[in-house]
Amino acid sequence: MKKFVLGKTKEAVLGMLPENAIQMAKLGDNKICLVRIEEKVFAFEPFCPHRGAALRDGHINGNLELVCPLHHYRFALQSGQLASGGSCRDLDIFPTKLTDSGLEIFIGEE
Repeated sequence: MKKFVLGKTKEAVLGMLPENAIQMAKLGDNKICLVRIEEKVFAFEPFCPHRGAALRDGHINGNLELVCPLHHYRFALQSGQLASGGSCRDLDIFPTKLTDSGLEIFIGEE
């Protein structure tokens, strides 16, 4: 698993990721989406596994679910599990850790 670090401090990360706003990032050869809820940052694949809609255009509901902008499929932010919708695989998510030295994001096989 490869580790990427964004920002140099916790405060810098909080400043670059407005709360509840889905952002795109390119880490090496990988494009991902990031969203911050309070001091927890979630990272996930950028396109819906159902029909490939850009998830940066989706939104987060009150149940900590990512809602796809195209067909409104819902995915649990913590696990990537499909919460509602038709037949679709779960969303790929990437572990994150917000530290005093920045945001660590882990991508790839364990």
